[in-house]
Amino acid sequence: MSNSGAKVFFGSFAGDQQHQYMCILMRYLLHGEIKFIILSQSVDNRRQLHLYIGAMCKGGSCSYRVNKGSPAGSTRKIRSTASQGRMASDTARDLIILARARMQLKPPARPKLYSGLMPQEDLDPYRDLIPGLPEDLAKICLALVPRAHFPAMGAVSKRWMSFLESKELVAVRKEVGKLEEWVYVLVPDAGAKGSHWEILECSGQKQSPLPRMPGLTKAGFGVVVIGGKLFVIAGYAADHGKDCASDEVYQYDSCLNRWTVLAKMNVARCDFACAEVNGVIYVAGGFGPNGESLSSVEVYDPEQNKWTLIEGLRRPRWGCFGCSFEGKLYVMGGRSSFTIGNSRSVDVYNPNSHAWGQVKNGCVMVTAHAVLGKRLFCIEWKNQRSLAIFNPADDSWQKVPVPLTGSSSTRFSLVVHEDKLLLFPLEEEPGYQTLMYDPAAPMGSEWCTSKLKPTGSCLCSVTIKA
Repeated sequence: MSNSGAKVFFGSFAGDQQHQYMCILMRYLLHGEIKFIILSQSVDNRRQLHLYIGAMCKGGSCSYRVNKGSPAGSTRKIRSTASQGRMASDTARDLIILARARMQLKPPARPKLYSGLMPQEDLDPYRDLIPGLPEDLAKICLALVPRAHFPAMGAVSKRWMSFLESKELVAVRKEVGKLEEWVYVLVPDAGAKGSHWEILECSGQKQSPLPRMPGLTKAGFGVVVIGGKLFVIAGYAADHGKDCASDEVYQYDSCLNRWTVLAKMNVARCDFACAEVNGVIYVAGGFGPNGESLSSVEVYDPEQNKWTLIEGLRRPRWGCFGCSFEGKLYVMGGRSSFTIGNSRSVDVYNPNSHAWGQVKNGCVMVTAHAVLGKRLFCIEWKNQRSLAIFNPADDSWQKVPVPLTGSSSTRFSLVVHEDKLLLFPLEEEPGYQTLMYDPAAPMGSEWCTSKLKPTGSCLCSVTIKA
């Protein structure tokens, strides 16, 4: 090292220490207190640390060495002065990621005031996410941590907890390419009448149960995912031997692994349609508290934790489901009090005009559905061996046969995972393998099997990216 006056960090870190020491190193780099970093080859997140170092070296230079078991370990140098504007290509790619997140690479200047004259909030050691780092950079540091560690991180400080439970966390993780996609399934309890949610890890070899959901065990409820949060809405439960429609709403935060009770709905209901449209939740139709069919519609704003009634359906509708395309709410399937048998009409709500429209060409008695890309995939009650695919661009339908595995009467729950469609059986069958459909695969090879499999029959399934 030619710079004899430069300070050097030499060592390694792993496990729970990684992220803490990364932040410390970045702080030293920001203030120019070190110029050389020598790390062991065993560092797990060396590329991420290289990203941090590359960002901090803007306007100066530094190098770090990766030991490979001999004194002659390879040294990588980063030189990026303002006049040259050059750096290693991989560092440049890392800086592009950081630039997209609108990072400030230099700490904001603070006036040097006598501490007795400074506002109390400036003296608060928990005011900054990471003391000494710009806010944008600190948020990226936290967002780069694997999602499984977030519940423990939430106990560090109120500021960390506030960021980890905000929708900004998911936005930052998306910017830096760190979103993790997990599948959640609702399965029956062993030897009991209840049920519980569990996480299916991507390897398919392990299932992790979630904390118990509040309230009574319900059926006929709705589920919606917004950002990293799962909303379980209404339904009916047996209370003292009588089925009662519920107005309760629960939220599961997948980053903090905890449930929260939200504001109650204006109208208790079950067997209704629900979907997320433009960041808010719509519910429509269903059965009311006294078993009456409903045409009422209400919308939930997560920012305000408030339900608001809006213009209702043209006719009462139940057993239906909802989805969204191009900023509009689609309500289809189920039954209507104005039809004999099942309803084929599709009610379409435009939030911009606050008006309902209608499409005649719908499907009936859908037992499972999922939106993949710009198309809707359904399985109808009368035909469990065929996927009905709806294209909202031209309101057209097409059929795709489902390969026969197990009993021909097997019913499925659909969930999207990594741009593919998974079919989980609603009834547990020995030897059953999860079917997976890839609409982008070459003709004839769209179907295969997946390792992902619930511990029992699948009552409901969702995918959460966070």
